[in-house]
Amino acid sequence: MWRQRRSMAAGLALTAAALAVSGFAGGGGGGHGGGTAQGAVRERASPPVRLVSAPVRIADAETVRLLRPGDRVDVVASGGAGAARVLARGARVERVPAAVEGAGEAGALIVLAVPRATAADLAGAGMSGGFAVILC
Repeated sequence: MWRQRRSMAAGLALTAAALAVSGFAGGGGGGHGGGTAQGAVRERASPPVRLVSAPVRIADAETVRLLRPGDRVDVVASGGAGAARVLARGARVERVPAAVEGAGEAGALIVLAVPRATAADLAGAGMSGGFAVILC
């Protein structure tokens, strides 16, 4: 009896290992046998997004005091005629430099980790107006 249980346990372990390697044990549900494995292959095939550090001046210095490294924020640019547009979604705050005395009217600086293209958008939009952040 003991040998039979041990054999069964070994067989189950082998089956579990085979399923893990094949990708069928991914919980895809709904009869989509290999959906998880194919999705994982697609993710590996795409190149990783490289993040850069982008300094951003936020118009409201008091809002910046609420931020800590690791926080996620959306960066919003104020447009003409009350329109606003989101330039970065879910950007990670890398640093919140100490405030410079007397610079409260000019806003406050934060450093965000964003893709290079987003950093270029932030730099370009920063020339024309102020930014606001929304905590995610």
